[in-house]
Amino acid sequence: MTVNSFAAQPRTTDVRTALPLADRAAGLVGSVIDSSTSLLASQTHDIVRFAMGSPADEAVPVEEFRDIAAKVLDHSSMTYGATEGEPGLLEALVGYLAGTSEPADPDRITITAGGMQGLDLACKIFINPGDLVIVESPTYTNGSATALSYGADLLEAPVDEDGLIVEALPELVAATGRIPKAIYTIPNFQNPSGVTLSLPRRQRLLELAHEWNAVIIDDDPYGLLRFEGEDLPSLQTLSPNDPLLFSVRTFSKILAPGLRVGWVDTDPAVRQLVINAKQAMDTCTNVPAQHIVAEFIRRGGLDQHLAGLRTEYKHRKDAMQESLHRHMGNRITTTDPEGGFFLWLTLQGEDAHISTQKLFETALAEGVAFIPGPALSASGKFDDALRLCFASTTPERAEEGIIRLRRAMDRELAALDDGGLGGGMRGGGTR
Repeated sequence: MTVNSFAAQPRTTDVRTALPLADRAAGLVGSVIDSSTSLLASQTHDIVRFAMGSPADEAVPVEEFRDIAAKVLDHSSMTYGATEGEPGLLEALVGYLAGTSEPADPDRITITAGGMQGLDLACKIFINPGDLVIVESPTYTNGSATALSYGADLLEAPVDEDGLIVEALPELVAATGRIPKAIYTIPNFQNPSGVTLSLPRRQRLLELAHEWNAVIIDDDPYGLLRFEGEDLPSLQTLSPNDPLLFSVRTFSKILAPGLRVGWVDTDPAVRQLVINAKQAMDTCTNVPAQHIVAEFIRRGGLDQHLAGLRTEYKHRKDAMQESLHRHMGNRITTTDPEGGFFLWLTLQGEDAHISTQKLFETALAEGVAFIPGPALSASGKFDDALRLCFASTTPERAEEGIIRLRRAMDRELAALDDGGLGGGMRGGGTR
């Protein structure tokens, strides 16, 4: 068939069945979280935005970035860069981390296009189709979706106030009759729950990983944003130079997500595989953006910047919790994170019969956006829960957003009452 004759054919068949798609295409599930950006951009009315896990606009050091960018564009090369990262950024990053609780060896660091590329590299290197991957439930489903895109079978494991319930893993794994290939965890101020993996559970997780020879994909975008409590030793600190640790980090939450600059910390032998895999993706991370980050670190402002974020984000978390208590009382419960970006809100009593997926539509009409619980579970659990980002919203706007959310809940509860809470009751999710 010629090109012209093909073009003349009627396009009546679903493109997914008409095209010779790879088997893995069925695992490309996309992201409700990321899609919310486009959805909100299309709205014409005022919306309080609790949905995206993004730093506050006013927390981004824009003026300093402008000054640095002018110098970078004057003096930096616009050609390709080294796949492992610009030497200046690698040096600045390793130097900065030397003064933190998680120092890094330059032979282990590779610069990535944000944290998501780090997760993709981990899955690309370690996961075969059909491999069993443990994921937290709820979790950051962009991470679990990446594992799915490489053909993984997901095993959801519950979370409580001390993070992933590691002691439940042996029984969950035994029930599958298989050994996991990887364990995906967000140990600090977990997305979406805000909880932190306890020290005993960190230690036990490392033991299980070695027992199973399973790689731990250690995703920690928020570890530098602790605003109360005591730091816990990282998995890298507890098990130095561990080849089963693949640690993913990013500047997206501490500087600006639009820079798309992050890094991974891996065993040096794995690092060469990371470089090989990245060369097949994008050759190198955005070179000018790397130079901007490197210069920001070299100027010595990162510690002060982080200190300001911690103070402000604690203030915003406290303010949101106070608003929730004032306007919703015992209709909801929330987690109480010691850092990071998120509150996990669970509906109580009669409100637990409200579907947070349906509530999202009503809330959007009322002028407030959040992420419903089922979007944060690989199997669609938690229809009685939702995620709120406190970091990106001022206390005044958060107050208005909580009022709008309560109105949306009232509307949904009234609709349930009108329909009767008998046979038409919506089942609440489980934690």
